[in-house]
Amino acid sequence: MIIIKTEQEIEKMKKAGELLAKVHKEIAKMIKPGISTHEIDQFVENYLLDHGAIPEQKGYQGYPYATCASINDEICHGFPRKEPLKDGDIVTIDMVVNLDGWLADSAWTYPVGNISDEARKLLDVTKKALYIGIEKAVVGNRIGDISHAIQSYVESEGFSVVRDFVGHGIGRKMHEDPQVPHFGKPGRGPRLVEGMVITIEPMVNAGGYTCTIDDNNWTARTIDGKLSAQYEHTIAISKEGPLILTDQD
Repeated sequence: MIIIKTEQEIEKMKKAGELLAKVHKEIAKMIKPGISTHEIDQFVENYLLDHGAIPEQKGYQGYPYATCASINDEICHGFPRKEPLKDGDIVTIDMVVNLDGWLADSAWTYPVGNISDEARKLLDVTKKALYIGIEKAVVGNRIGDISHAIQSYVESEGFSVVRDFVGHGIGRKMHEDPQVPHFGKPGRGPRLVEGMVITIEPMVNAGGYTCTIDDNNWTARTIDGKLSAQYEHTIAISKEGPLILTDQD
């Protein structure tokens, strides 16, 4: 069942999203060779607690950290670790913020020092794919219109879209209906109506879209060992057009 939010509820989610965006801006200042994703995770948890919020991921189905930190060929759900990031790495930091019982979700892929041309293109294409998807998140369209726009653009640039993980509705729970794939045909799936709140979060691979899961039963990585990137926003559907609740601008 898709839960429609009121304007007041969306405003509460926007406050969670604004806090989340501030955290990502702080992370952007921290990312450099030598820092560890464990240090970033500790910073995020402390920052949220200091601002009256809760890292919603910590404890979710036993997940032990405040963030997911996915490096290079890791697609998503990477565990923060103490090994320092190296020049040329890319790292995706994904988090869900709970502020007064309302949630916001956003992931961002960061370059570490000087990255390769291929990695730079992957980041640029993935980020643009997110905003191409957001452009389709308007009243009257269907979920498949978002999915198709993202897939068409990503594949035209020579990359692939992950199938195993998708966007989702969000509100008081991290995962609500509907699912939001980043691949598919236009005109399919639930119709977008005012008051829906969803995440759009394309995960894009430099190679094939298939993945494997690590022994920790969480971390997904590309099966061919090639790079993966992800950008994600929480979006409210409104009469005025898509409202980005986790906007960093």
